[in-house]
Amino acid sequence: MVVQVKPTDVAWKALSPDEKLEIRLEAWLSPPEVKFASSEAEAAYKERVTNIIDAVQLKKTPARIPILPSFRGFGEAYCGYAHHDMMYDVDKAIDVMNRCTLDFHLDTKAEAAVQQGRVLEILDDKTHIWPGHGLPLDADGMQYVEKEYMKADEYDAFFEDPSDYHVRIHLPRIWGTAVPLAKLSRMSEFNISRFGQPEVQETFDKLAEAGREALAWQQKMDAANKRLTELGFPSLYGRGGGGPPFSRFGDSLRGTHGIMMDIFRQPEKLMEAMERLVPINIKRTVSAARLGSSPIVDFHLHKGFDSMMSDEQFRKFYWGPVRKIIMGIIEEGMLLHLRLEGAFNSRLETMAADLPKGKTIWWLSHETDTVRAKEIAGNVACIAGNVPASLIHAGTTDEIVVYCRNLIEVVGKGGGYMFTMPQEGIFRTTKVENVRAMLHTARKYGTYR
Repeated sequence: MVVQVKPTDVAWKALSPDEKLEIRLEAWLSPPEVKFASSEAEAAYKERVTNIIDAVQLKKTPARIPILPSFRGFGEAYCGYAHHDMMYDVDKAIDVMNRCTLDFHLDTKAEAAVQQGRVLEILDDKTHIWPGHGLPLDADGMQYVEKEYMKADEYDAFFEDPSDYHVRIHLPRIWGTAVPLAKLSRMSEFNISRFGQPEVQETFDKLAEAGREALAWQQKMDAANKRLTELGFPSLYGRGGGGPPFSRFGDSLRGTHGIMMDIFRQPEKLMEAMERLVPINIKRTVSAARLGSSPIVDFHLHKGFDSMMSDEQFRKFYWGPVRKIIMGIIEEGMLLHLRLEGAFNSRLETMAADLPKGKTIWWLSHETDTVRAKEIAGNVACIAGNVPASLIHAGTTDEIVVYCRNLIEVVGKGGGYMFTMPQEGIFRTTKVENVRAMLHTARKYGTYR
């Protein structure tokens, strides 16, 4: 039994990263606040968590390969819902999570993470279009509206006070409701009379309304997650860690065009801005971690794919800040689930040489060569993936069985592997028998002993 030193205790700082991780892993394996539905449910939970831990840490071969979900549109259609239903009705989102988890009997809970339509409406969000708001009501998902929400000459304003920039400049550009915030004084000045302006008061009323909506949704979702835990199904990760600073600026601030221009026109300012986000990201991620939940942090490696930039640019502008965040999170006794979005074939060596053994999961898309990734990084990271959505959708059950068996026998050999569905999820119109064939094959051939 590990002594339960909590992250809030003074003694926590004296522990090594491995000692902190051991405490977090034991708390995840035996969550103190969970009352399992039965002894069988508790045993199943511990078995699932143990297999995940063994696969990630690369210390020993797990009893079997963990099978992880990513249903997306298929899960919604399987339960009879459109994506619009999921965005506006938390009970339907919970129903999808429950039914997909229990019907397909996976090793972690099925995801039901969707943007909340009512919250987006209240905020008058300008950065997305979604079913019923810019897209047909029956649209399968939503879309991000990328623009230069931060201008090229605004880095200095960001450096001077990032919070002030976010509240008075950035939010008014991305939320119609937040436009009056531009009338506030600088946050460092805090002129209280500015808060008395009627339009500013209306904005805060709207923000409070959006907050109430989001909180009510989250409370219901938390309760549903807890019930599934009690039935023996863990969550793979306890919280998200956001993403690389390059993605933060390239997605929601400068945009793709803007940030690529900055690489050439003002690289020093771009680097300084991204370095500013490193400690913020680490602190936000670690402070939200809770003993008893998964110590695995979900981290999206977006816009780092092969054709986005040269290898030299990747190492400097992308991987440099990312690695600092990853190592900062590992220092606090946590693991990372890295979503390598797109083809990362030319990035594998750089990443494998720069990370400690047994601290990360690399979830690959179908565009990255899984076999080569295992050869290059198999002694460093747990490889996860990668059944193409196109095969699950259009292939025969025989073709699916052959592909999945080969994937398991080659990439899964010796452990350090998780069998996952496609990053983009499974198409809505995919046949149920194809999904079942994939999962049956993973169970049949994924047992080591």
